Amino acid sequence: MTTLLLADLNVIKPDPGLILWTSIVFIIVYFLLARFAFRPIQDALKKRERDIQSSLDEAKKAREEMANLKAENEELLKQAQGERSKILREANEAKEAIVNEAKNKAKEEARKIVNSAKEEIENMKKEALVDLKNQVGSMAIDIAGKIMRKELAKSGEQDQYTKKLIDEIKFN
Repeated sequence: MTTLLLADLNVIKPDPGLILWTSIVFIIVYFLLARFAFRPIQDALKKRERDIQSSLDEAKKAREEMANLKAENEELLKQAQGERSKILREANEAKEAIVNEAKNKAKEEARKIVNSAKEEIENMKKEALVDLKNQVGSMAIDIAGKIMRKELAKSGEQDQYTKKLIDEIKFN
């Protein structure tokens, strides 16, 4: 039983040689890890930190650009609305000008037509008066001719009157 007890105490109480070799191996492994593992891990962590920081910076820039674009879009929208209002105003003014011009032309045409109709009525009136005068004159000549034939039925007076008319025609 004593051997069993001694074996059990060796586990609890380490050997000084074992502690020395364990320490040497630990130091060698530590230096190897420090040289080949810690530095690359530390570099990778620094690289990752830089990448994250640059991503954050780019995201911040993107947010700022989006804010600027939004402001520019709002400004463009305001300008477009202003231009739309201006175009609508100009279109209304052009429409009113065209309507007024058409009204003025229509009034002018109506005035011309009325004046033309008045002139035509006046001409027809004058023509009717001339025709009436011609008819009255023709009737008067017919009546005068009949009266003269009756009055000049006597041949002497008719010859005398005819000579008188021939003499007047020669003078004219």
